[in-house]
Formats: sequence, structure tokens, C-alpha cells
Amino acid sequence: MPQLQFHQVSKSYGDVVALDNVSFEAKDGELLVLVGPSGCGKSTTLRLIAGLEEFEAGSICIDGKEINHLPPKDRDIAMVFQNYALYPHMSVRQNLGFGLKMKKTPPSEIKQRVEQTAEALGIQDLLDRKPGQLSGGQKQRVAVGRAMIRKPAVFLFDEPLSNLDAKLRVTLRDELASLHQRLNATILYVTHDQVEAMTLGDRIAVMKDGEIQQIGTPQEIYHKPSNVFVSGFIGNPAMNLLKPDVLNINSEADQIGIRPEHLTVTNATSSSITATIQSIQNTGSDCFLTASRGAQRLIVRTSSTANASIDDEIGLQWDAHNLHFFDTTGQRICNV
Repeated sequence: MPQLQFHQVSKSYGDVVALDNVSFEAKDGELLVLVGPSGCGKSTTLRLIAGLEEFEAGSICIDGKEINHLPPKDRDIAMVFQNYALYPHMSVRQNLGFGLKMKKTPPSEIKQRVEQTAEALGIQDLLDRKPGQLSGGQKQRVAVGRAMIRKPAVFLFDEPLSNLDAKLRVTLRDELASLHQRLNATILYVTHDQVEAMTLGDRIAVMKDGEIQQIGTPQEIYHKPSNVFVSGFIGNPAMNLLKPDVLNINSEADQIGIRPEHLTVTNATSSSITATIQSIQNTGSDCFLTASRGAQRLIVRTSSTANASIDDEIGLQWDAHNLHFFDTTGQRICNV
């Protein structure tokens, strides 16, 4: 039985539809990531599960029990907020144990679980500090610990790394992945960062305008996007979307997609497809060439040692199995 079931849920704010008949399931022990642009409904989904807002239609179940009308404290969930939401007047020790104290857990058990949680997160030396004495990364570890100590049925993470610098995000991303493996916990994780989604998620649900566009493993989402939106949202740089005639392909598809790393630069004189380099971005490990072919532009990802200059004419090649075909509505065409 799925640990979390979100079934045909709709939510509006006046005339604005935040969620439109959304359904998904998170399996026991799964880390499911909701990813999408701002305003797509992912944080609203989390708030509905947490009981922080009401909804007009549908049902939410945890461990097979409907929780629609339960208050937040009775839902057996723990939420980690983007802004940490730590009590500034309490020490780290008190912040970690606060939820247990409210449940009237014996002090000896609170002490034991606080110390165990602090050790698991490597924050034993911070237990007597106040939040104002902590760095952003330390605050986030405390926030995760406060959720973890309760041993809930479902963890809810609302963009927990978005306030951190790039280097620290990588470190804490690795820590969260390790923590998930150790706890075997069911986690619903919201982010707008596709790298977080791809590296953390067992599965990913891509959202847009209050609807789920596609649910699948990171590899499924990346290699078989269900529509034009998913193809452009997942992957950096985004997939090239071109008219068939740009690639000299005879197809009934409206657009053909190919990822930048699946284009190979060749000698222009020996290739049937050529393009002119408009810009070059060298990141050290890779080189991104923006090239034009007629009125359309495309991006090629190649080696940083590539010998290329602006206005050079280059040839392009690709393997046919790396092409993606989309119809006039933007949906993937499976059999082309």
C-alpha cells in the first residue's frame, strides 16, 4: 500500500486554480520530488498534506487513512520549511525536543532521542547554541533533525536548500540522500531546482499550472519527456526544439527535440547539416556552442578543448535514437 495517496485534489484561490484534479502516490520509503516553476502548485500541494490549508475536492491518505479533516498535529507528518522555522529563543537541544515535549514524551526519552538525532546529523557540538549563533547550513541540519526526531510516517520538505550558497547546497544534498537511505523514510520533496530533483528523487513529478505533466524516474523523465514543457524544463541547457526541416528530416512531427550533448560537431565540408557559431561559453569541463541554422538557434555541448571560434561554420551529426518527436499540441509522439 502506498504510504501517501493524493487523489483528484483541486484547490483554488478565488478565480486562480492552484491545483486541478491532481493525483499521485508516494510509496513506502520513497523520495518523491515535486519540481516545477514558481506558481505551478508544488508548495500548495505540500501545505494541503500538512493541513495548513483546505481544499475543495479530492482526498489525501497516509498509510491508508484519510486525513482530510484531521488537524496538522494529528497527521503523522513532519515538515521542513525553506526558512528553517526554528524558535529563536530556544537552544538547538530545545528546538529538537520541542515536538516530543508537546506530546508529553518522558524527559529521559527526549534526552536520548535528541542526542541520537544530533549524532546522526553531526550537530552534537551545537546543542547548547541558539539559532542566531548558527550558519545557514547548521540551521538547516537542526530543522531536519527536528522533523527526523518525531519519526513521522511522511516527511515534507519545502525547498529546504534554496537559501544556501551553491557549495553548501551540494554538501547538504548529499547528506539528505544519505539520510534518506539510512532512515528508509517516505519523503515528499519540493524544489524548483532540477539538479536537486534529478539527484535526490527516486521518482520525479514535473508540475506546471497546477497539473502534473509527468511522473517517472529521473532517467525516464530525462530520456523520454512526455511533452515539450518537460523536455525544456529538465536538462541544462534545455533540449533543442527544432522544426523537422532544420534537420533535413521528413516527419509529420511539429517539432523534433535533441539534447545539446547528443549533437556532435564535425567538419562542415563533410556534413549535410551545417550551422554557424554565434556564441561560445566555456565552463572548464564543457563548452557550450550556440549556433544558428537559418532562423533557428541550437545549443551544442562539447568538450572544453574544442577548437571553435565565433562565426565558424560547423557540421552537425546525431544518432537517430536520440531524437524526440512532438505533435502540434506539444505531446510526445511515441512511434515515429
